[in-house]
Amino acid sequence: MESQSDNRVSTVDERGSKGSRTVSICELILRVLALLLTLAAAIVLGLGKQTKVVPIQITPTSPLINVAVHAKWHYLSAFVYSMVSNIIASLYAAISILILLGTRYGKRELSQIIIVLDLLMVALLFSANGAAMAIGLMGYKGNSHVQWNKVCNVFERFCHQVAISIVLSLVGSLVFMALVALAALTLHKSFATRN
Repeated sequence: MESQSDNRVSTVDERGSKGSRTVSICELILRVLALLLTLAAAIVLGLGKQTKVVPIQITPTSPLINVAVHAKWHYLSAFVYSMVSNIIASLYAAISILILLGTRYGKRELSQIIIVLDLLMVALLFSANGAAMAIGLMGYKGNSHVQWNKVCNVFERFCHQVAISIVLSLVGSLVFMALVALAALTLHKSFATRN
């Protein structure tokens, strides 16, 4: 009679570890994806620069003067914030991958810390994406109320690189959100099996 109950316990343990292994593989894939997306967003933004010669007229009666104008990501604080946020998120994703690979079965305290950090990455990336999108929209459309002209008609390549970086970062933040949802689902299942 005892041997049958021991067999049942081992079967349940095997199923439980197989289920946690599936979650770990899914989590690992999502973390690698988050790492690649945020790293790519930082690289694309970091490589974003363009120089154009623009004719400028100082007074209505003066002749046009050709001036070389540069567009670089570090000229605007919103893009600097986006760059730093993506670097932080990609470093965190790399560290969390190492932690995930280093621990076969997640310890409860460690998994709770990682969930909180995943949530912080979601907030950090969404705020950086919002700031970068606001400035990007200002460059694309301008603002006639404060006399800010649009610049994306002049710096098209730079604006396209910024837009690609924002999209990559946004998808990366959605991947981090999926990690939070996966962790919440896993915690819900573990609480349901205990009760």
